[in-house]
Amino acid sequence: MKLPTWTKPAILGAIVGSIATMVIGFSQAGWMLGSTAERMAEKQAAVAATDALVPFCVSRSEADPSSATKLAELDALVSSYARRDFVIESGWATLPTADKPNRDLAAACAKALTSSSEGA
Repeated sequence: MKLPTWTKPAILGAIVGSIATMVIGFSQAGWMLGSTAERMAEKQAAVAATDALVPFCVSRSEADPSSATKLAELDALVSSYARRDFVIESGWATLPTADKPNRDLAAACAKALTSSSEGA
């Protein structure tokens, strides 16, 4: 069986075209693998959950009998890591059903507490 002369260039063009489409699609058009989309969704869900729990942490800090002193100490800290650790040590970022404090919640809570006291 003899193939037409255009067969080899057509196959080569289809291969090069499909590779170019994939490269452009993944690099410029926003295509992604399912695993990448899943990781992004999990990260967004964690951020949303942390944002939803910040008011809980702030209310725990306001309910603390020595909150005025602790908030002054928190404002005196310069490093975000030190502020996060201070909130953890104060116990404001520990949920009632959790065994240990949530570090992401502590960081977000420290940011909320320091920004609210700076605005006051």
